[in-house]
Amino acid sequence: MSFLIKLVCTVGFLGYIPVAPGTWGSLAGLAVAIASRNDPITLAFALAVSLALGFAFSGRAEKVFGRKDSSHIVIDEVAGMLITLLFIPYDLKLVLIGFLMFRIFDTVKPFPANKLQELKGSTGVMIDDIIAGIYANLVLQLIRRFI
Repeated sequence: MSFLIKLVCTVGFLGYIPVAPGTWGSLAGLAVAIASRNDPITLAFALAVSLALGFAFSGRAEKVFGRKDSSHIVIDEVAGMLITLLFIPYDLKLVLIGFLMFRIFDTVKPFPANKLQELKGSTGVMIDDIIAGIYANLVLQLIRRFI
C-alpha cells in the first residue's frame, strides 16, 4: 500500500526530484491543463481526480514519509495548478502567468492559506494549494477582463 501512496502523492515519483519538487508537481498540473486545452470538462474531471486522490492519500503519505506535508507530496500542486487554469481560455501568456502566480501564492501562502495548512492530515496538505490556485485563478480572471 505504501508504494501506491508514494506513486499517487509524488505524481509518478516527480516529488522525489531533489530540486524544487513543488515546481515539478506544478508543471505536471500545467501539462494536464495544456493537454486539455479549452476543454473545461476534461480539466474539471482531472481536477476532481487530483483532489479525490490528494484527499484520499496525502494524509497517509505524511505517515509514510514521516513528516507533515513532506516536500515529496506534490499531488496538491497538481490540483492547485488545475484550479489556477480552470475556466481560463487557453492562451500561452495566460498559462505562463497562471503558473507564475500559482507558484508565488503557493510559496508566500497568503491568509488564510498560512493558517489552514496547519490543519492535520490531508486537509492541511491540500488546502494551501487549493487556496493558492483560487487566488491565482482570480488574478487571471482580472487580467482577462481588464488588461
